[in-house]
Amino acid sequence: MNEKLKEKTKESLSSVLPITMIVLVLSITLVPLEISTLVLFLTGAFLLIMGMGLFQLGAEMAMTPLGQGVGGKLVKSSSIVLMAVVCFIMGAIITISEPDLQVLANQVSAIPNMVLILTVAVGVGIFMVIALLRILFKIRLSLLLAILYILVFVLSFLTPSDFIAVAFDAGGVTTGPMTVPFIMSLGVGLSAARSDKEGSNDSFGLIALCSVGPILMVLLLGIFYHPTEAIYTAVEIPELVTTQDVVREFAAAIPDYVREVLSSILPVIGVFLLFQLRGKIYRKRQVQRMAVGFIYTVLGLILFLTGVNIGFAPVGSLLGSGIADSSFKWALIPVGIIIGYYIVKAEPAVQVLNEQVEEITGGNVSFKMMNAALSAGVACAVALSMMRVLTGVSIYWIIIPGYILAFILSRLVPPVFVGIAFDSGGVASGPMTSTFLLPLAMGACTAVGGNVVADAFGIVALVALAPLIAIQFMGVVSARKAKVVKQPVQAIEDLIVDLE
Repeated sequence: MNEKLKEKTKESLSSVLPITMIVLVLSITLVPLEISTLVLFLTGAFLLIMGMGLFQLGAEMAMTPLGQGVGGKLVKSSSIVLMAVVCFIMGAIITISEPDLQVLANQVSAIPNMVLILTVAVGVGIFMVIALLRILFKIRLSLLLAILYILVFVLSFLTPSDFIAVAFDAGGVTTGPMTVPFIMSLGVGLSAARSDKEGSNDSFGLIALCSVGPILMVLLLGIFYHPTEAIYTAVEIPELVTTQDVVREFAAAIPDYVREVLSSILPVIGVFLLFQLRGKIYRKRQVQRMAVGFIYTVLGLILFLTGVNIGFAPVGSLLGSGIADSSFKWALIPVGIIIGYYIVKAEPAVQVLNEQVEEITGGNVSFKMMNAALSAGVACAVALSMMRVLTGVSIYWIIIPGYILAFILSRLVPPVFVGIAFDSGGVASGPMTSTFLLPLAMGACTAVGGNVVADAFGIVALVALAPLIAIQFMGVVSARKAKVVKQPVQAIEDLIVDLE
């Protein structure tokens, strides 16, 4: 086995093994599982490990150099209009190809799939252009995000309440395993070409802005469509008797994911070929390496999505309903803390982001530090989500104070931490969240008789919010050590002045 692939597979194993052990323990104690269901889950875990290993290696070999090369080439153009048009088109293409968005669109009955997908794609395209202009004109990220999120919450009060779930979920799912490596690398390429001391700080923030675009656009769509409901389709657990039934279950699903992944990656390959033919960005050896990287990416995503959707999602729903239906339903909260702590490590896009953060910051923000902060933040987010499932507390009581705290913290920390934190919020709510944690919350909500749309929703939004606070707290500690942190009162006053 290729040494690099072996290394990535070991990383995947260390990420997935803890969540697998948690499920095994729960299946023995609180929620007994049938042997066939357990085999389904373990097979999914194996595919997940192999898929993550291949995908991470493929992203490193293909998506990262593609984004950096395209970003560097764009900045050399003298036409801002041309750069903006290319950024819009690429943002839309990459978003349409995002597998997580396809999953969300299938679960929303109020709006046709393609209408929702195109709306989200336009939102990402527009905000890719805004991100480009921010880098070129050196606009402070914290101020721009504060204004945009104020607009988000104003629009949310005008949108039908059930539809808010779709909007916030759209912001989370668009920054998944396909988009994150490309957008992160594009930011590096754009900021590197600026060649000033603040360039590395501005390489972060593209994912944050591209997460806001879909929320705003889907909120506007909700106002326009006046939908009466936005329903998530409950996960169905197949009836399995033998291990052959388990194999057939996975085998039947693989062709669908092959088509989905190929339709996702072909537009990206088209962008690569276009830029290579027009600009000769890469040498022959680099082209060959990137071609192999695209193959690894395709195989990895097929295995990853098959394992997660077929093996993980049904068990997540079963665990949620089993715990909530027992006399120990409040155990959902500590179980949520444990699962949240480990599940973020299994997000492939998170590992890509963490590696790039360590590289760009020269090790000042290490891979280990990022993992620890993200795990702690997501653990708290899942605990709050489980509390909401059990009590029906409105998400506004958590998310509004959460964003206020995040923006106050953005005035206390060095600018690089602001970009890293908001980018982390986008990548933390990836396929593992939508295909395991969301079914867990839905299963629990159904068992306690709650409103699935109003109460189970929120887990994606809160998982996306948690890193904003956790990473910036890490930044406060780092800044305090360097003795450059502002006092909280001064930070609030500065934020108010900026908004005025």
